Amino acid sequence: MKFTYIFFTCILLFLHIGAKANGFYQSDTLKNKVGIDTIKSPKIDSLKTDTLKKNSKKGEITDVIKAVASDSSFYDTKNNVMYLYGNARITYGEKQVDAGFIKVDYKTNTIFAKGKTDTLGRFSGLPIFKDPQQGTLTADSVYYNFKTSKGRIYQVYTEQDGGYITGGKIKKQANDEVHLKNVVYSTCDLPSPHQHFGIVITKGIATKNQIVTGPAYMVIEDVPIPLIIPFGFFPKPNKRASGIILPQVGEDATLGFFLRDFGYYIGLNDYWDMTLKGGVYSKGSYETNVASRYTKRYKYSGNVFLSYSSRKFGVEGTPEYEHPTKDFRIQWSHSQNANAHPGSNFSASVNASTSGAFRNVPGSSYQQIVQNQIGSSISYSKTFANTPFSLSTALNHSQDLSSGRVSLGLPALNFSMTTINPFDSKDRIGEQKWYQRIAIGYSLQANNQINTVDSLLFRKKTLSQVQSGIQHNIPISLSSQILKYFQFSQSLNYTERWYFQTIRKNYIARPTPTGTRDSSAIDTIPGFRRAADYSLGGSLSTKIYGIVKFKKGKITAIRHVLTPNIGFSYRPDFGKPSFNYYDSVQVDQTGRRQAYSIFEQGLYGGPGSGKSAAITFGVDNNIELKVKSSKDTTNNGIKKIPILQGLSLNGSYNFVADSLKLSQLGFSGRTFFTEKLGVSFSGNLDPYEFLVQRINGQDVGRTINRYRWQDGKLPRLTNFNFSFDYSLNSSTLGKNNKANNPPNPNSDLFNRVNAQQAEQLQQINRNANAFVDFNIPWNLSFYYNFNYSNNGLSKSIVQTLNANGDFNLTPKWKVQFNTGYDFANSAISLTSFSIYRDLHCWDMSIRWIPFGPYQSYSVDLRVKASILQDLKLSKRREYYNQF
Repeated sequence: MKFTYIFFTCILLFLHIGAKANGFYQSDTLKNKVGIDTIKSPKIDSLKTDTLKKNSKKGEITDVIKAVASDSSFYDTKNNVMYLYGNARITYGEKQVDAGFIKVDYKTNTIFAKGKTDTLGRFSGLPIFKDPQQGTLTADSVYYNFKTSKGRIYQVYTEQDGGYITGGKIKKQANDEVHLKNVVYSTCDLPSPHQHFGIVITKGIATKNQIVTGPAYMVIEDVPIPLIIPFGFFPKPNKRASGIILPQVGEDATLGFFLRDFGYYIGLNDYWDMTLKGGVYSKGSYETNVASRYTKRYKYSGNVFLSYSSRKFGVEGTPEYEHPTKDFRIQWSHSQNANAHPGSNFSASVNASTSGAFRNVPGSSYQQIVQNQIGSSISYSKTFANTPFSLSTALNHSQDLSSGRVSLGLPALNFSMTTINPFDSKDRIGEQKWYQRIAIGYSLQANNQINTVDSLLFRKKTLSQVQSGIQHNIPISLSSQILKYFQFSQSLNYTERWYFQTIRKNYIARPTPTGTRDSSAIDTIPGFRRAADYSLGGSLSTKIYGIVKFKKGKITAIRHVLTPNIGFSYRPDFGKPSFNYYDSVQVDQTGRRQAYSIFEQGLYGGPGSGKSAAITFGVDNNIELKVKSSKDTTNNGIKKIPILQGLSLNGSYNFVADSLKLSQLGFSGRTFFTEKLGVSFSGNLDPYEFLVQRINGQDVGRTINRYRWQDGKLPRLTNFNFSFDYSLNSSTLGKNNKANNPPNPNSDLFNRVNAQQAEQLQQINRNANAFVDFNIPWNLSFYYNFNYSNNGLSKSIVQTLNANGDFNLTPKWKVQFNTGYDFANSAISLTSFSIYRDLHCWDMSIRWIPFGPYQSYSVDLRVKASILQDLKLSKRREYYNQF
């Protein structure tokens, strides 16, 4: 059954290739080692150019015939015949023939071309025939009459939109008809096809607008299959053609028997097409989708995908069956050519769906199933020429698939001015004066946002709860150098927010069976309100260099760069009643009140309360080795090896705070021991004591105003993160491996992407071998993460180890894997295997998730040729089909 389906599918698609071709064997490029593009300009030892004139009514020659050869040529004056040897070329008008040997008979107006055999028996110089009306092809021999435009071609080789026609005999008539005999249509680009799958056309006629074939049969591994079509008659229009898409037939253990991915392709015009697909299942489920592509050269391109599905799980009579799961998905991608509209750009990347759109759809990859966050952005930006101003606007969407929370920005606008020096002159001569270094910038942000859940998104009440706001920011800065070695910077930052609504809180005492519960209600007050704040700051920094040199050994020096900085910042208390930014609300029955900001639910928040006059401090360290290296010739044979990079400690001290004046101390660092091993760490230290009290049977903690070192203790580590990643492949081990497998920046894909991206690529079913580099025998990558947190009441440790890689079982078999281990839960994380087999003109890929909640597998065998992309065999079991 499957072979019959594949056979007729291939026949339909094969005969459909004429939809884009002007002639049966027309091709834009010839993918052959002996193609015309590979022929070098021959060395001209002999050159004969004849001009034969003819009257159009009498059929006499008028075009110029040019003949050239690199080895030798011989002209038989008696018989008016020329013989050309070695890289021979005949040019007649726009037609051209290249071959190892060419015979030109001027008496009969014919050309005969074939290859040649050298003294070692090697055959080369296959004839290559070029005709602007019929394309380019290669053959064993060509016989052509340049007067009548008739010809015979033996053992032809030509490409048709990813398919290849080889062998047999082709006869070209004067009326542009092409007669075929015993040609093979295959997906293999070799002159002698592998013929894993091929079709033999015993007889056929191809014209400009139609194809008529006699008997045709299928061949697999050079074995004829007794599946024959006696004849065929198919239109061959010279434009994009619409047509039926044949379905996939199979069985799903949960949804039943199915007809899937059937539909209709519509070639709307040269710039736009559309594919309509659907699927039905015997247990009542169905799905439908629309995919469209559009492009305009040098302008823009994009694609749109819409899908809707209704899934009935369980058995008839159960709630899962009676209430189907309905999902939709919208995807839109649009990109603009950079030269289409200089100074402005429009782009779109939309990905929105219901939370189960991937989990409930057969064929979804693991990465699609387990993803938690999706987002969208439609943006337009413009830079105003010869000004510092730019404008951008965007519609944004973010969605948490696990909780169903949705956030929409409708729209967001940003208008900004790059930093300028208003007191400087374009005609200034000499160094800037201090006031000329004053820099001013400006930015405006405006947004309208909706926060809700996906089930309530399009309800009237939800759409009325739009949050709006506008924020202006003006930074002013001045930088100067003091005493040659110190960089001194001062800044003033002014921010103003505009809102169209504020909030008020009211105390509510709610009676409960066990007493009274304190709560508050929030009222939204419409009306325009502005909130402004400002801050002042300054900083002083320098660099201190230290070096220790060694006279003996491979290490020549240790270099240390210390970058200390100290600063000052001031911000008024915008919580004072005079600013009218804060209000207070009763919080319990005792009458105790608590202050709150009337802008706390605004998009950009509000001015902070509490006066701040703080000193900020920090120090950054870099340590590196200098070692002798014979390979490094760019720095006098000295190679720098980083030991510790970015080892920093930062904090601040607020002089006017009532208590807890010293902030937590943050530290971080990173290092790269080799190009393949990176280590990073970060954390925070709390200098204050943490007091734990037991109230009503529960531990309650708070930070008190007492330094830990006053009690002889070190600062408390509140959190610490440590991670390292290590990657290794065969091309980095040893000189032999480097020589045998030089790195290929265009195909060394899995070293240039992270684990998540590699996993996504592994799930690509179409033409999987395009993403696999068989030249790299193996790749390994490890990622370890350790996270410690201590809030004073409890401690937690999270440790994970992830590994992914690939290796060649044989030069044509590759296995990829992705796995990990969660030390806190003592469990193996999701593990997947992918196996790829390079079949030259076919692809085979196997994906397997052996255990866990998403156990599944899929096996796909398909043709690489784009025109036969639907010719495939698939076997899969989805994660929800556990049987």
